[in-house]
Amino acid sequence: MSRPRPVMMIPLRRCGSHALRLRLNMSPQFYAPYPLHIVDLMPLLPLYGDLGDDHACFRMVTDVIGLQAASMVKWPDMAFDPVEIFEAIRHGPRSIHRVVWELLLRAGQRRGAAVVMDKSLDSVHYADELMTLHPDMLFINMVRDPRAQVASMNRAIIHDFDTLLNARAWVAAHRAADHVTARYPDRVLTIRYEDFLSRQQATLELVCGFLGIDFLPQMTDIVASREARQLSQLSALWSSNSHAPIAANIDKFKQQLSDDDIEVIETLAGDTMERYGYARLSRGGAVVSPERLALAVERSGQGRERAWRELEQTNFRDFVLRRCRADYLAQLRARLERQAAQPASNTKGKLDELDARLFEVSD
Repeated sequence: MSRPRPVMMIPLRRCGSHALRLRLNMSPQFYAPYPLHIVDLMPLLPLYGDLGDDHACFRMVTDVIGLQAASMVKWPDMAFDPVEIFEAIRHGPRSIHRVVWELLLRAGQRRGAAVVMDKSLDSVHYADELMTLHPDMLFINMVRDPRAQVASMNRAIIHDFDTLLNARAWVAAHRAADHVTARYPDRVLTIRYEDFLSRQQATLELVCGFLGIDFLPQMTDIVASREARQLSQLSALWSSNSHAPIAANIDKFKQQLSDDDIEVIETLAGDTMERYGYARLSRGGAVVSPERLALAVERSGQGRERAWRELEQTNFRDFVLRRCRADYLAQLRARLERQAAQPASNTKGKLDELDARLFEVSD
């Protein structure tokens, strides 16, 4: 059986990406599990050393599989063997993206899907590497009014707690998406979230046609999606995914953001938002000084601490599941930093000794 075609959704979370993923997932031709968001592991990648070394590569494979297991939303009926995955990639290009896509394609193939999508939108920054690995990859570029998206990001524990910082992230993500669109124009479909809200079926038909899968009428009935109901119960961030989108919420950011917030966003993102048809509300003349940026970083850090405390009180399931993943990443960093601090020869000797002991125990 041939492998599914790879698809990447870009460029930034809180754009309505779950709403689209959940509806497409109602097709047996399509599969997009909850994303790994491998971007959170990328800062640790240099600590593995040369991935041409089998020891380093196998440890990375094992850790990526561990990240999948630590995810707050599991992939149904999927368990991966690190040895099997390592053997599958060891004779080709070695990279963390190769491992992630090996997991995704295996999962999709097992489901009998023709298309597999990764909703790790932040991977837009690695699009060129992904195209080298999978030259047939397609991209769904989902655009949302930056004012509405930043207002949503400001309340999400996965982002910063400051308008300036999130507006900068929006601009960087769309700059990367523009690069993808310019370099691979026939591989990118750009849709606006607001158009999805107002013309849901037409947008879904457009996306399905681009992906080469059949549009199914049940895609418009999200209430019937068991996955959507389960996801909406896990986190307040996803509570709206179990019911039809509310078009009236398009302008909700006007009540959520101050005039200053709106001007900051339009100062940084104005040209891009106008290109996508979003009208300005201000002159866009905000001054972003180094001092203002430093204050934003400090304010965001304080907001993050408050958010974790509040989450523990308001939704213990969400808190524990997110902390489990965060703790896993922290443990990986601590272990990798200890290993990186050891002399290479000593580290390899200890790894060989550990491998030998593990084989003795398994025997």
